[in-house]
Amino acid sequence: MEQRTYNQYCATARTLDLVGERWTLLLIRELLTGPKRFGDLQAGLRGLGTGLLASRLKHLEREGLARKVTLPPPARTPAYALTEAGEELAPAVLALARWGLTWAMDERRAGETFHAGWAVLGLRACFAPNAAVGLRAVYEFHIGDEVLHARVVDGTVETIHGPAPYPDATVTMTQEAFVDVTARRLTLTDVIEAATATVTGDEEALRRLPDLFRLPTPRSRRTD
Repeated sequence: MEQRTYNQYCATARTLDLVGERWTLLLIRELLTGPKRFGDLQAGLRGLGTGLLASRLKHLEREGLARKVTLPPPARTPAYALTEAGEELAPAVLALARWGLTWAMDERRAGETFHAGWAVLGLRACFAPNAAVGLRAVYEFHIGDEVLHARVVDGTVETIHGPAPYPDATVTMTQEAFVDVTARRLTLTDVIEAATATVTGDEEALRRLPDLFRLPTPRSRRTD
C-alpha cells in the first residue's frame, strides 16, 4: 500500500506523514513503556485487526521508528521496541495525554476499553516536578491485576511496569476505583475511605503523593 502524504515541506506535515495514520500513535504509546510481543500489542489495542497491526509495525520498522528485538531470558521471544527516533516521540505523546486530560476526558463511554497498564504513561503525564524537589522515593501501584512503580528522584520520575524491589510506599486499588479517580468522580482520599483503595509505607512519602501526580482541571472545548 502506498504511503499517504500531505506533500508539504513542513516539519509538522512530515511528522504526520510518519505517525498520523489511525492506530500509529497508540502503537507508539504501547511501545513507550518497553518492548512488546505481537500478542501484547494486540491485547493492548483491542479493535486493531491482525493484518492492520502487522502493516503498522512494518511501517514503523521501514521508517526507522521501531525494530525487532528478542526479549531477554526467560522469555526469549520476538518482540518490537522503539528506536531512538521512536523514543523521542515520548514528549509529544505525553503532551497529547495532558491535553486530553484537560480537554477530552469526561465519563467513560459504553464500549470503551481500559487497561490499568496505561497508567505507566499516565503517571508521567500527571507528574508535577516542582512537588518532587528534594524527594527520593519509590511508589508501587497495584491497579486491579496490574503492578507498576514510579521512581521519584529530586524532581524527576521514571515509571516502569512490574513491582519495585524496595518500595517506600504502596498503593493498591481496584481498576474501577482508578477509573473513578481518573474521571475525577472521586479523589484518592475518597477511594481509601470507601475501602476500594489502601495505602501503606513511609508516612512522608505517602503525605507527598497527592501533590506528585495531579490531574489537570477539566475544561470544556465549547464556548456556548
